Amino acid sequence: MAGNVDALYIFLLIVSGLMTLLIFTAVVYFAARYRARKGVLAEQIDGSTPLELTWTIIPFGVFLVIFLWGAVVFFKGRTPPRDSAEVYVVAKQWMWKLEHSEGQREINELHVPVGRDVKLIMTSQDVIHSFYVPAFRMKQDVLPGRYTMAWFHATKPGTYHLFCAEYCGTQHSGMVGDIVVMEPAQYQAWMNGGTSGPLSATGEKTFSELGCATCHRSDGQGRGPNLQGVFGHPVQLQDGRTVTADENYIRECIIDPGSKRVKGFAPIMPTFQGLVSEEQLNALIAYVKSLSASGSGVENSSAASVVPIAATGASKKAEASDKASDKGSKVQ
Repeated sequence: MAGNVDALYIFLLIVSGLMTLLIFTAVVYFAARYRARKGVLAEQIDGSTPLELTWTIIPFGVFLVIFLWGAVVFFKGRTPPRDSAEVYVVAKQWMWKLEHSEGQREINELHVPVGRDVKLIMTSQDVIHSFYVPAFRMKQDVLPGRYTMAWFHATKPGTYHLFCAEYCGTQHSGMVGDIVVMEPAQYQAWMNGGTSGPLSATGEKTFSELGCATCHRSDGQGRGPNLQGVFGHPVQLQDGRTVTADENYIRECIIDPGSKRVKGFAPIMPTFQGLVSEEQLNALIAYVKSLSASGSGVENSSAASVVPIAATGASKKAEASDKASDKGSKVQ
């Protein structure tokens, strides 16, 4: 996306520069040509339709080009490809916590392979932050209580700076990190360094521990909706509305289940506000998404999981750093 953003920006600079030069030249010319002279009176001009049409139509055309070009760049930048690798991001004062769908966890670093579309599913644990990678021409606000999305496609290996671009407190300037873009073979070796299992498997465990499987049964006989295949599809609500079951909808159903009650089901689900962390919410959402991807049921979803690997390497390091940060220690 960087080339598209740069091209539009350069076009804006050229148009602005030409207009500035044109206006400045006209001001100087008219100031000299029609300066006050003794015995010469100004000539009153009633108007010129061709001139007025010209300076209306031409700027309108230029602005229309800017609008259409900007809209194309905007929508491309806000529409991640369907097969993108997913990374969940939790921002907090003053660090970035990132977790790959495969289970790798990182603090203030994100390792990705070159040539792969990466989708970021982001939320904040406290205040508004902003995920900003200048080299990728990408910036997206990260908000508490909801998810925002961003994506990128790195084309060159290297280490790129990550900043928070929204003032978020006294240590805002220190909320920095790196995007490490690696060759596919190097990235695979890094991924094999250790993980406690895929994020969906963690979500399945949390789902079971919270007793969710009691009501959300795959045979349709539970007191709650069957979650198999629900993600990404329309859901009819009790009030007659139809919404798409995306990440924000699943999140809202967990935190405030009464706000968008599914048609045909009684409002018996308790709220989990304050009972589950942002990381647990991410895992639960990844699990619900895996039910649609794998086609497995709530009670038999092992197909969505892989064999866990011992928690070592980056995941273990990130987990230790996270715990130290939550205790008030400084995370390097």
